[in-house]
Amino acid sequence: MLDHPYFGTVASSLALEKNNDILTFTSDGVKMHYNSEYLDKLSLEEVEFVMANGAMHSVLKHYERVNGRTKWLWQTATDYVVNAMLVKNGMQLPEYAYFEEKFEGLYVEEVYEMLRAEMMDNSDHSMEQESEQITDAEDDVHAENITMHEELNSNPDAEDSKNEHNANDKEEASSSSEDNEENEEMKERMEQIFQKLKRQGNLPRDMEFVVPEYFSHKINWREFLYGYIATHAKTSYTFTPPNMKLLYRGIYLPSMSSDLLRVIVAIDTSGSVDEELLSTFLGEVSSMMQQYPNYEIDLITADAKVQSFKTFLPGEPLEYEISGGGGTDFRPVFEYVDRYIDYPTLLIYFTDGEGTYPKEEVSYDVLWVMPESRDVPFGEVVILDL
Repeated sequence: MLDHPYFGTVASSLALEKNNDILTFTSDGVKMHYNSEYLDKLSLEEVEFVMANGAMHSVLKHYERVNGRTKWLWQTATDYVVNAMLVKNGMQLPEYAYFEEKFEGLYVEEVYEMLRAEMMDNSDHSMEQESEQITDAEDDVHAENITMHEELNSNPDAEDSKNEHNANDKEEASSSSEDNEENEEMKERMEQIFQKLKRQGNLPRDMEFVVPEYFSHKINWREFLYGYIATHAKTSYTFTPPNMKLLYRGIYLPSMSSDLLRVIVAIDTSGSVDEELLSTFLGEVSSMMQQYPNYEIDLITADAKVQSFKTFLPGEPLEYEISGGGGTDFRPVFEYVDRYIDYPTLLIYFTDGEGTYPKEEVSYDVLWVMPESRDVPFGEVVILDL
């Protein structure tokens, strides 16, 4: 947790299970199975390596990325990439763990193809024949745990096994939705850990080779953006209009307003933002107004200074002048919000990401929307897929 905070944070959520039938250890992404006699022979530093390996399998979800490949070979390639990254980060390699320097800095897909090519070069028969003989490996770091295929057709009990399998189908189907929900929760938790440690500058070296989707994957940014906004749209009260029930008696009370979206939107109008990107920014502001009939949007345009400010309420057209074209400094927007806007909860900053960021974190949520990933001092980043 102190020397390798990312590995430690992820590993702390792993369930542990002793299993001395395996040679070393294995992780299915949720539970770590280990041979206690093997671990007893390791140093503390080597045990840390084992736990970090299990942690990375939680992040990788290698079972979901097989895509028709030979599973045990894909698992082997995964361990080569993970272990190369752990060694690169100064962790001590234990006995039997897969490691070769030539795989350092490569993606799992690349290592898999290299291993597959080596197998074909050293084999007298085709890879298709190899696949017929070798099935799923026990997901261990050692090749001795590989199991061989058993043909059901030659088994006199095959029909009984088939019937038993069919009987279990309904039970498996009923639990599949629960498993999917748990997987989504774990995926979200892993992404939150990643973003937190990334902001703190505590990510491991060569992480991009192990989980490249965390660095280059373009999510459905509109879905994420509006899902994020929805969490800030809540039932509130307003005097525009007031409660009409007691108005005739001269008593002014606020009326209840459901799904009020109160948000601050800042648009970067510096010279580095081209017309197409600016048009995308403005289009999303218009979409917010269409999706939420009850809103209060404080719109700020700025480059190196605040150029304009206007509050938009329901029914008002999105009309304003765009000015700017200078350099980019994000600090004036945050200073303006602190000085002139009461009780801010969410600031959405549409920008190309090039500029001077504030150093001190603010008390409200900040969502940076930009065309490519950049390091930000605080807040969440959404990458535009233009």
